[in-house]
Amino acid sequence: MDAMVQSFERKQSVAIVGGGPGGYEAALSAAQLGADVTLVERAGVGGSAVITDVVPSKTLIATADAAVAIRNASSLGVQLFAKDDRGKPLTPEVAINLAAVNQRLLSLARQQSDDMRSSLLEAGVRIISGHGRLDGNGAVVVSTEAGGTDFDRIEAETLVVSVGASPRELPSAQPDGERILTWTQLYNMKSVPSHLIVVGSGVTGAEFASAYMNLGAKVTLVSSRDQVLPGEDQDAAAVLERVFQRGGMTLLAKARADSVVNTGEGVTVTLSDGRTIEGSHCLMAVGSIPNTAGIGLEQAGVQMTASGHIRVNRVARTSVPNIYAAGDCTNFYPLASVASMQGRQAIFHALGDIVIPLETRRITANIFTAPEIATVGFSEQDVIEGRIAGKVRKLPLSANPRAKMQGITDGFVKLIAREGSGTVMGGVIVGPKASELIYPIAIAVERRLTVDQVARVFAVYPSLTSSITDAARAMHIVDRDDPGED
Repeated sequence: MDAMVQSFERKQSVAIVGGGPGGYEAALSAAQLGADVTLVERAGVGGSAVITDVVPSKTLIATADAAVAIRNASSLGVQLFAKDDRGKPLTPEVAINLAAVNQRLLSLARQQSDDMRSSLLEAGVRIISGHGRLDGNGAVVVSTEAGGTDFDRIEAETLVVSVGASPRELPSAQPDGERILTWTQLYNMKSVPSHLIVVGSGVTGAEFASAYMNLGAKVTLVSSRDQVLPGEDQDAAAVLERVFQRGGMTLLAKARADSVVNTGEGVTVTLSDGRTIEGSHCLMAVGSIPNTAGIGLEQAGVQMTASGHIRVNRVARTSVPNIYAAGDCTNFYPLASVASMQGRQAIFHALGDIVIPLETRRITANIFTAPEIATVGFSEQDVIEGRIAGKVRKLPLSANPRAKMQGITDGFVKLIAREGSGTVMGGVIVGPKASELIYPIAIAVERRLTVDQVARVFAVYPSLTSSITDAARAMHIVDRDDPGED
C-alpha cells in the first residue's frame, strides 16, 4: 500500500530544450501541474523571439508609429513651430536617434527575458544555460556550446523541443553585420540608413520596410512575387502597397535578388534580370530555417520534413510518443502565440490534463506594418476557390466616424460568413491596432457565432469596433434581401 502511494505521488519529470515562447509555456505549465521540470536554454529565457526577434522588432515599430503620429498631427490641427534667431517660423523635423532607440529596445527585450526567468524560478523550474540535445528518447545532454564538452545529463519521461529558427542566409548574399544584415543584426546600426534595400516581401520584410520608411529612411522593397505579402488577403496587400508608395517607398515586383555585395561605402544588389540597385544597407528577409540540425532528433526516431522541421500533430506530439515539439522548429504555424499554445498543449497532453487539439483555422495572426493587418479563420480566397460556401462583406474604415475623427483613411473590416447559417468563418482587419480589433472576430470564429449574434452585441459609439457590427449587420441584410450579391 505504501509503495502504491509513493508511486502515485512521484513527480513526473519533464525536460525542455529551448526557452522561447513554446519552451517557456511548457515549463510553466508543467511546473503548475506538479512536474519536476528542467529547461535548457542557450541564449536566455524567451529565446530569440524575446531577445532578438519579436520584442525588439515590435518595439522598433512602436517608435516608428510614434514618429508618424507626430508628422501627421498637423492634419488634426496640432501644429509644431520653431523660430529662428530673427523670430521667423521654421518647419520642425522629426529626428530619430536610432542608437538610443536600439539601446532602449534591446534593454526592454533583456528585461522581458529576466522577468520570464524569474517567473520560471518562482514556479520551481530548474534552468540550465547551455546547448541541449536529445540522448535517445529519455534524456537531454547539455554542453557548453554546439558540439562542445558535455557537462550535464537530464533524464526525463517527457521531452519537449522548442529550439526555434534562424534567418535563412544565401551564399551570394552573406550577412556581415555591417552593411548586409539579417533582422537580428539591424539593432547594431547607429543611425537611420540613408537607403535600406529590403530583399523579401513576406511578413518580416514588409514589417521592417514599413518601420524604416516611417523612421525616415529611403526604402526599396525587392519582391519576387507580383505583390507584397504573397499569400495574404489581396485587398490588404493592395492597401499596404498604396501606403508604401505614397510614403515614397520603391516597390520592385517580380524581381529576384541574385547577389548582394558590400562595397565598403554601401551595398550593390544585383537582380536576376541584370539590374543593379545601390543602397547604404541591405536587409535579407528571405525566410528562416529551423534550428534542428545536430540535436539528436533523427537518432531519437523523430520524423522530420525535408526542410528540417519537426513533424507534429495537433497536440504538438512528434512521431515518438513521449517527445513533443513547439514553435518555429515544427511544421505548424510559425507564430509566437502558436508556439506558446503548442507548449501548453504538449504538457497538458503528456501529463493527462484536458487538451483541445489546435485548429489552424482558429489562429489569429497579425502583421505589424502601418497600417496593421490582422486575420483569423477562412479567407476570401477560400470562398472564391470553393473551399467553403461563404459570403464576404468589406467595409472601409474611412466611413467609420471614429476613424474620421482620428484622421484614419486607409483600411477596412472584412467578414467571411458561411452561406445559409451566417456563421462567422473568418475575418480581416486592416488599420491602426488591427491586432487589438481582431479579437471580437476571433471570438466569433472560435465560438461559432452568427453574423446576427455579432450584430446584436453593443459597440461603443463612436468606435472602430462598430465597423465589425456594421459589417455583420450588412451581411444580415444581404442574406435576407439580396442573396445573389456579395
